[in-house]
Amino acid sequence: MSDDFADDELALLRKHGIVLFAERVIFDARPPMPFEQIAAVQALCAGPIPPELVALWQQTAGGRIDYDLHLRMNGNEEAVSWSELFWNGSDGYHDLQGWIDHERQVAQEAAAAGDQPWDGKLTTLPFGGFEHSDRIYAVVEPGADYGHILAWKQGLPEAWAHALHEDGLTTVAHDLTAAFAVLHLDEDPLEPAGDYFTGQALLAYLDERHETHGLSLELMDKLVAFYRRATVDWKTPLADGTLGQDGPLSRIALRHAVATDDAGLVEGLAAVGVALDGPLQGSAIATDLALSHGAHAAAAALVRAGAPVAPDALDYIDSAVSPELVELLLEHGAEPSATAVAECVACGAPAAARLIADAYGRKRDDLPAAFEAVRNNMLAELETSLAEVRTGKVSHYLGANGLATRVDHLQSFSL
Repeated sequence: MSDDFADDELALLRKHGIVLFAERVIFDARPPMPFEQIAAVQALCAGPIPPELVALWQQTAGGRIDYDLHLRMNGNEEAVSWSELFWNGSDGYHDLQGWIDHERQVAQEAAAAGDQPWDGKLTTLPFGGFEHSDRIYAVVEPGADYGHILAWKQGLPEAWAHALHEDGLTTVAHDLTAAFAVLHLDEDPLEPAGDYFTGQALLAYLDERHETHGLSLELMDKLVAFYRRATVDWKTPLADGTLGQDGPLSRIALRHAVATDDAGLVEGLAAVGVALDGPLQGSAIATDLALSHGAHAAAAALVRAGAPVAPDALDYIDSAVSPELVELLLEHGAEPSATAVAECVACGAPAAARLIADAYGRKRDDLPAAFEAVRNNMLAELETSLAEVRTGKVSHYLGANGLATRVDHLQSFSL
């Protein structure tokens, strides 16, 4: 609970489904968890439920949170989705008892597979996360790790470029209060860098509470100001030249530079010693991220500032790229490929595609057959997606027109 709000304000927020805990905002919050439900969970644990988690449940049985969380997992820089606090009676993926039952089943099967006895007690307690892909646990086993908050993320198939391809598990913090302190906002939600941003869900919830349920603008604005205090400040250390000494903050600033395609900011970050190598989002390094997001000015600035270029960087082009940028990338380590040619063609960059084709031809003589195979596969995928989008039942980030344009580009191109 925060000292920023008077008791009557906290009570009014509570009526609107808003609870403050450990200086963070929980919305769509459930009523406190009944004692008997907490006791029932306790009976399934190998040790005491951490007191901070009990304190949370005594305020709210669960709800939603809207913050950023970046953690290192399996060598990747992973964005962990911790948007739900599970609660009993929730539908589907958010159900606390459902996840507890799932964990108990997994533990029982693991014990049976290893021919080991199992006492039916959980050593880690799932209490938050997002659907089936991300989960947050509290360690409830007595010992050195007792009370630690862990994050688990599901690995995705190899086809998901730069994603985590094996399940990952890492520590968020040594207790729940510290874990909540790790939650932050990469961007000010009132000045977002893109159309989709952290804070969007909370702001929409507050708008609905104001318009439909009478939450006053004054209290709403006060809550938003409180919420925004979790926004990280990388501009001050950038200005005083110390940003390069803070790896996590540096990566947030670098992601901002890519999101806004800001070549000048890239140069400024490089000037104060911000590391331009290493994973920035998943396994993607900065140049990978810039190219996949169509941030071509930032990509060029990164390369000129000494950022590494992956050999397969050109394979992930997803927007029309200039021949000048392609040449720069080829000069700094990008390898020409039939996939890169096809990606440039599909994105409406035939001059860049021919530049890559020429570079490929200087190394190998199989481009016609290789390109045709890639093009056919790409066309099949695009045409399938286009047909699905036209049914109106599914969506695609390119939309029907964008998909049709890429199909046309691929069909009309000749080497």
